[in-house]
Parts: sequence; structure tokens; C-alpha cells
Amino acid sequence: MPVPVILDCDPGHDDAFAILLAAAHPSVDLLAITTVAGNQSVEKTTLNARRVCEAAGIRGVPIAAGAAGPLHGRSEGVQLLAENIHGGSGLDGPDWRPTFGAGEPAVPQDPRDALALLVDTLTGHPAPVTLVPTGPLTNIATLLLAYPRLTARIERIVLMGGSAERGNTTPAAEFNILCDPEAADIVFGCGVPVTMFGLNATHQVRATPEVVARLAALGTPLSRLCVELLTYFASTYREVYGFDAPPLHDPLTVAHLIDPSLVSLVRAAVRVELTGTWTRGATVVDLDGVTGLAPNAEIGMEVDAGGFWDLIVEAVRVLGGAPERP
Repeated sequence: MPVPVILDCDPGHDDAFAILLAAAHPSVDLLAITTVAGNQSVEKTTLNARRVCEAAGIRGVPIAAGAAGPLHGRSEGVQLLAENIHGGSGLDGPDWRPTFGAGEPAVPQDPRDALALLVDTLTGHPAPVTLVPTGPLTNIATLLLAYPRLTARIERIVLMGGSAERGNTTPAAEFNILCDPEAADIVFGCGVPVTMFGLNATHQVRATPEVVARLAALGTPLSRLCVELLTYFASTYREVYGFDAPPLHDPLTVAHLIDPSLVSLVRAAVRVELTGTWTRGATVVDLDGVTGLAPNAEIGMEVDAGGFWDLIVEAVRVLGGAPERP
């Protein structure tokens, strides 16, 4: 049976590919999409989720807007938007006008907010649901705080965030966790099984020129859009981090659900640093068991990058893309 999934995201170039993979593969039943501020404002990430669904012909998946900022407000000196990576729209690169004409996507925004959509989906589905957060964890922490009884309706939480090594926004902290460390602390401590795909894993799946060429060769409207997204993403990663090819972080969560053999996992204790002067937002991953703390998460380690990219290319081929509007 397909894995029932709610994707909680902040599109974002890599989130866009997570949506495509979740919608395309028969092993995943994409029940809903909720959005959060992160790569851009929540207004823009919600619009971007609708844009991606429209462009890929994804219909019938409700999309609801969630948290506009962290649980306890902004931290001094912390930049909460990744405009330097994802651009002013959050999905810079393509010219979206040929897809939508002069208007907005036909895919609607659900009238419920993200919390209500999460609750309704969890309570309305006959089986426990897997939550896949690929942005800051504010929506998920809000759910856990407001409806602790619903943990019984959550099969597991498979998230992109943190790192077993270094950060990418500060030397210690990864962007998603740093945006709302208190929310991340709640998620890792909630008692639901957590699987973490951090930078140490996602940096192994880089969109090389060979990958981009495979997508371009599909020759569909969606493949052209994906090439434009990855071309822009590559330019910012080269400028900001000096990478020769950008890592496509977020879809690794979905790829793991489709084929668990793609990523090796180890169990470890994870704690989120909340107060460190230089380390706030760091995920402290005890791979060697030196703290004596009980493991509370599975950590993604070694990745079969070739297998991952095969799934991405096949998802784009299957979806094809909606015809461009005149």
C-alpha cells in the first residue's frame, strides 16, 4: 500500500522537487501540502506550492498556508529567509508567465490554515500518516503542542534539516533548524519516530550537468521548468557556497519512503542547541554514544545518489507537465 504523506514545506527549489516526487510515485499517497515561512515568506511559499502543482498537473491535493514565523518570534541576528539562494520569489529562474498567463495558478489555496488541514487529514485518514517536513518545523511543533493526542495518528516524521557535521547558515546550524530551534526541539522530543536527513546526507545528491542534461532530454514543459529551476539554483550555490553543483536536499525524504535502501541509517541521540552563543540551532548528533542518551532518531548517512536521481528523472517524465497557457 502507498505511504500516506503530508508534505510540510517552504518552496524553495528543492521543495518543488519533493512535491513532484511525492505526487508522481505510486508508493506515496500525497494527502496534503502545508506551507511555512522559510526559503521565502509564507505567502510566497504557498503561491510556489500552487505554482508547482499547476505546472505539473497535480490536482486534488489541498494546499494550506501555515506559520509566518517561528514559535517564539524572530531571534536577533538570524536571517529567516533564504533569498540569497532561492531569489525574491522563492522559485527564481523560470518565467512563470507562460504557465499562468496574467493570472494566478488555477490550483487553489485551501481556506483552512495549515494546522486545521493537518488535524483534519490526520483524523480523517483511516491509517496513521507520515509527516514529511522539509522546511522550518514550526507547523509540526504547533500541531504537537496543540493536539498531543494526535501523535497516535502520526506513523513517523521524516524531515530534512540539521546535520551530523557542519551547518550551512552558521558554522554549526543548518537553515531549517536555525529558523525555529524551539520547534525542532519539540519535534525531536515528541516520542514519534523521527528520521533526519541532514546536510551530511543531502550534500551527496548534487544536480550535476549530467543530471540536468537527463532532465532536458525529456523535452516536456515540466522538464524545461525543472532545468530552469536547477540552473538558477546552481548559480546561487556556486556564488554563495562555491559548489560546482547544487545539492537537492528536500526530495531525499520522499526518496527514502519510496526506496529505503537508497540511504543507510543509524540510530542516535539528537539534541537541538537552544542557547549557545555560536551554536544555536545546531543538531548535536551523538553518533558514538558518548553522551549516554537514548537514541531518539534515525540519521541518514550514505546515499545512493544514482538511485536518487533515477527517481527524480522518472517523476518528471511521468508527470510531463501541464500545457503552457497562450
